[in-house]
Amino acid sequence: MLREGEIRIPSGCAITGFINRKGKTVSGEKIIRSIALMHDRSNGLGGGFAAYGIYPEFRDYYAFHLFYEDHAIRKETEEVLARYFTMEMGGPISTRKTKGISNPPLIWRYFVKPKLEPLYESELSANEYVVERVMALNSAMSGAYVFSSGKNMGAFKGVGYPEDIGEFYRLEEYEGYIWTAHGRFPTNTPGWWGGAHPFTLLDWSVVHNGEISSYDANRRYLEMFGYKCSLQTDTEAITYIFDLLIRKHGLPLDVAVATVAAPFWSEIDRMPPQKQKLHRAARIVYSSLLINGPFSVVLGSAGGIMALNDRIKLRPLTAAEHGDFLYVASEESAIREICPQPDRVWMPRGGEPVIGLLDESVAQQQDDDSPLALSAQQRVARA
Repeated sequence: MLREGEIRIPSGCAITGFINRKGKTVSGEKIIRSIALMHDRSNGLGGGFAAYGIYPEFRDYYAFHLFYEDHAIRKETEEVLARYFTMEMGGPISTRKTKGISNPPLIWRYFVKPKLEPLYESELSANEYVVERVMALNSAMSGAYVFSSGKNMGAFKGVGYPEDIGEFYRLEEYEGYIWTAHGRFPTNTPGWWGGAHPFTLLDWSVVHNGEISSYDANRRYLEMFGYKCSLQTDTEAITYIFDLLIRKHGLPLDVAVATVAAPFWSEIDRMPPQKQKLHRAARIVYSSLLINGPFSVVLGSAGGIMALNDRIKLRPLTAAEHGDFLYVASEESAIREICPQPDRVWMPRGGEPVIGLLDESVAQQQDDDSPLALSAQQRVARA
């Protein structure tokens, strides 16, 4: 039998996702059907989902999802969490026995807020405080891993085919206004529960099809800003890149996109003077964050989703709209499985982002300050 690393499928992995711009929530059953249609793009070594709007009763709390090797490390980790956070509720995530899923770790969930005294002493924002604690825990606590840490959202992932992972986590019992999913065909890194997609930080989530040859350069640059790439996977680095550019450095979405999937210099030379100046500066300042290699990604946040190909489109990506829904996927068939008659279907050009945001009125009702939504609004305002 062929083992991981002995077979290489250059275009393997499947990604799919959708948003309802009005904030209408739908069952996870829908995204499971979409990703299941692309079963042959996976090999059973990883699958996962991200969902937004699933914890409305705890919307003001950070939802930490953790993997544990055993109860001893769980108790030790909970003692660490108690030093920095107040906990509203904690316990195991509900799962079911599922054919095809074996030897899962302990999977727990906590709804937490930063403790006021250590937060005040840190002189950090609440988000930055959470990032620091997540990075410290994941790098220092052997046998424990925070794999989701956003508000009113969560990641659900593991080793198995994605449709089995969805059944395992009982995702048909959750309802969200954004869902993304990934079916993995790893070629360079192990298939393990922490290495499955999506990768998350705060309310960012990334699912990714491709292979990034610039990982080491990207990682070294990110580590200068306190990020710890402990999982040795390019998708983790992509997540941190968008967090750095958009949340921490406040770049507009179009400039962040042009940083990771940069226009050719000849294209920049043809831009209007002010835009040319901005893009030249981004290429120079953030040259180490240019992502080289074939990729298609779906970036999620509380405010919306963004899908993107590499500059010369070496990985497939299709988009569609139907009413208030925007869909993206590796294959058009995965969209039509859950939306048989879309209003519009198109294949975005390389480096051209597909952006779906919550309607402004919905975002205001939710008091949404998502960096992705704010960054995209800057982009629209300048257009």
